[in-house]
Amino acid sequence: MIQAIGLTSVPRRNQSPAVDDLTFEAHSGRVTVLLGSDGAGKTSALRLLLRLDPGRGVALFRGRPLHMIPHPAREIGVLLGDSPGHPGRTARGHLRMLSAAVGVPGDRADDVLEVVGLSGLADQRLGDFSLGMDRRLGLAAALLGDPHTLVLDEPAQGLSPRETAWLHGLLRGYADQGGVVLITSREPKEAARIADRVVTVEAGCLLADQEAADFARTRLRPRVAVRSPLAGRLAALLTDESHGSDRPIEVVREGGSRISVYGSTCAAVGEAAYRNGIVVHRLAEESGDTAPAAPLQRADGRRAGWGEAPAAASAASAEEEGGEAGDVSVPVGAGGGAERPGGVGVESVPAAPAFGRLPPPGPVQPFRYELLRAVGARPGWVVAALSLTASLLISVLIARNGRPSELPLLTGWPAVFPLPPAAVGAGLLGAFAFGQEFRYPALSPDQGALPRRLGLLGAKLVVSAVTALLLAFAVLVLDGFALRFLYGADGAALPADWPALIAGWAGLVVGCAWAGLLAAGVFRSALMGLAAVLAVPVVMVPVVRQVLGSPSARSIIGLPDRLRSVTMMQWPTGVDHGVSAALRLLARPVGWALALSLAVLLCAYALTTLRGRPQRWRGGGRSHDRPAIPEGRPIVSDKASIMR
Repeated sequence: MIQAIGLTSVPRRNQSPAVDDLTFEAHSGRVTVLLGSDGAGKTSALRLLLRLDPGRGVALFRGRPLHMIPHPAREIGVLLGDSPGHPGRTARGHLRMLSAAVGVPGDRADDVLEVVGLSGLADQRLGDFSLGMDRRLGLAAALLGDPHTLVLDEPAQGLSPRETAWLHGLLRGYADQGGVVLITSREPKEAARIADRVVTVEAGCLLADQEAADFARTRLRPRVAVRSPLAGRLAALLTDESHGSDRPIEVVREGGSRISVYGSTCAAVGEAAYRNGIVVHRLAEESGDTAPAAPLQRADGRRAGWGEAPAAASAASAEEEGGEAGDVSVPVGAGGGAERPGGVGVESVPAAPAFGRLPPPGPVQPFRYELLRAVGARPGWVVAALSLTASLLISVLIARNGRPSELPLLTGWPAVFPLPPAAVGAGLLGAFAFGQEFRYPALSPDQGALPRRLGLLGAKLVVSAVTALLLAFAVLVLDGFALRFLYGADGAALPADWPALIAGWAGLVVGCAWAGLLAAGVFRSALMGLAAVLAVPVVMVPVVRQVLGSPSARSIIGLPDRLRSVTMMQWPTGVDHGVSAALRLLARPVGWALALSLAVLLCAYALTTLRGRPQRWRGGGRSHDRPAIPEGRPIVSDKASIMR
C-alpha cells in the first residue's frame, strides 16, 4: 500500500505551496484516483510522493520510504505525463534499453508489448506512434520491472473511448491481482468508472477521501438531459408542476434547445411533455458533475473542506440519496469486464508473466543500458560516419597540397581548425549520452525509473571513451589506407615518435568525448555539450598558454621529466612509454586546458546532481510531530480528520 502523510511542497516566492499538508492512502487490490481540476496539485503530489521534487512529509511504499527500496523500478511503475523515447528507435528496442536500466531480461520487452496490445507494432519506430500508442508504450515501460505499485499521471488523457475502456480494464485487472494502482484524473465520471476510492484535491489540499459509491452519490448528481425546440416552455412547465409535489425538481437551462432536469426521471419528464404537446428530440438520463466549492476559511484560520462547505448543490445531492440508483449512469468500482456506458466494453487484457524472485542487478546493468542507448539510435552512427568522411577528405587535401608526412596528416587536423573532425564528433557522441535522455525523457530523474547514480555515470564515461577510441583509430586506419592508395607508401609514413603522438591523439579524442558528456549532463542539452567541447581550444587554450608563459609557471613544463626521475620502480618499456606520452600531453597547453575543463565540468555535474536531488524529508507539513501510520491501519476520513 501507499501511505502519504502531510505532503507539502516548497512554495515559490509570494505563492502558496502547490501541495499543502496532503494525506491519503492507496491500498493493495484497489484503484485509487487522485481527482482534481487543472492546477489542483495532482501531479505535484505524485512528484512529492516519488521524491522528485523537494518538500516535506512522509511517503511510504509497503511501509518503506522510497530511498530505502533497493530497486525502485521493480517496486513502483511510474508514468508521469508523456515519456517519449527517441523517434528513431523501435518499440522493442526502446523497451529493451529500459529493461537494461531496470535490470530485467531483454525478453521482458516482448511480454509487456503483448500485454498493452503493441506486439504487432514492436518493430515500428516511435516517431510514427499516435498519442494512444505512446500511452500504451508508457504503460509497458511502467510494467517492465513487474512492480507491485503503479503510479500514473492522467493515463487516459487524449485517449479515445475504446482506448480508455481498455486502459480501465488493464488497471482493474492489475488491482484484482493484488497490485496498488494510484492514478490522477480531472474527470469525475472517469473516477467513478474505475476507482474503488476517490481522493479529491483542490488547491493542493485534501477536500474529500471517499469510497467510490459515496463519491458518486454526493458528487455525481443524476439528471435528465432534454433537447426540444420548446425547451423554455418545458422548463417553465416542469418548474410549475414541481411546486405542488413533495420532491422539488431543479431545472437548469443549458442554452439553446437544451435543459437539464435534476430530481426527476425520463418517464416523468416525457409524460409532462406529452400531456402538453411539446416535441422532444432527446431524452436521456445522465450524471452531472457538481464541482466542489473552493476551500473556505474557518474561524481558526484553517481551510474548510468540500464536505464542510454549505453548498446548495451538496444539499440537493443529499436529498437525492434515497432516489433511484439507476439514475446514475456511471458504474462505480466496476470490475473487469463490466459494461461501460455507450456500449463500449472492456477489452480482454492478458496479464504480464511474473518474474518471481529476480536476482539484484549486477554492476553490468548500467553498461548494458548505455550500450543499447548508444547503438540503438541513428544519430550516433550518422555523426561517426560524418567524422570519418570529413577526416578522410581533409587528409587527402592536406597531402595534395604537399604537406609533410606527420600525424596531423593522418588525423585530418589542419592548423586552421581548432579541433579535428574526429574530436568534434567524439564530443558530440559524448554529449548524446545525456542530451538524448533530457530531450526524450524516458528515464529518471524526471520519470523515476533510474536514479543518477555513480554507476550510471561510470558506464557513460567508459562507453563514451571506448567509442571515442574506436573512432580515433578508425580515422587513423582509414586515412592511412587512403593516403597509401593515392600517394604510395611515402604518403602515409609515420614520424619517429609515433607512439607518443598516437597516445596524445587518443587522449585528445577521449577528453573531448568526456567534456561533451559532462557538459550535456550539467546543461541538459547536447548542443551545450558540443559548445563546451569547442570552448576548450577557443577559450581555455589561450588562457592556459598565457598562464604557462608567466615566469612563475615555467617550472610546470619540466614536470614529466621530474616525475619520472622520482619514480622508485622500473616500469616495463610499453608502460613507461605510455606514461611518458600522457605526461607530455598534460604538459602542453591543450592538455592542461582539457584537464582543467574536465575537472570543472565534473565538479559542476556533482553540484547539479546534489542540488537536483530532493533532501530526505524531515516530518510532515504543518504537523511535524505526526507519527507515521503503521502498515494496514487506515487513515480516518471523517469530517474532523479531513478538516484537520
